Amino acid sequence: MRYLMKERFWGFGDDFAIKDADGNDVYFVDGKVFSLGDKLSFQDMQGNELAFISQKLLSLKKRYEIYREGSLFAEVEKEWTLFKDKFTVDVPGPNDYTVTGSFFEHEFNFVRQGAVVAQVSKRYFNFTDSYGVDIVSGEDDIVILATAVVIDLVCHPDKE
Repeated sequence: MRYLMKERFWGFGDDFAIKDADGNDVYFVDGKVFSLGDKLSFQDMQGNELAFISQKLLSLKKRYEIYREGSLFAEVEKEWTLFKDKFTVDVPGPNDYTVTGSFFEHEFNFVRQGAVVAQVSKRYFNFTDSYGVDIVSGEDDIVILATAVVIDLVCHPDKE
């Protein structure tokens, strides 16, 4: 499945829709105003919360938590490396993701158990302010899309 996301959309309390490859709104991300750290509600188009993203403030590394049904489901952490950026997504069981590539250019891959399971790229769309997220069938679209939102937050912080 391929999704379309806007880059650098973050402003104070910004909300935005995630679209499918045909341009239809499929998910909505509601940015929470007046909160300590980043907090976002990831919803379907009927307003049902599918995940909640929360920045963990007291951490040496950039770290975000993804909650489902009120319980911690995954942690996204920016790793310290010398030559390239890397994120890890810790999910229950042995199904963690490693995310590497050029985050500033929106060209990176999600790898799980040695296989590329999702690609993020500006190549998929002609719009200069958008990028595509292409996810292999059977993967957890919500976790991958929520992680892409986190990576955008970390790598393209709001300048306000």
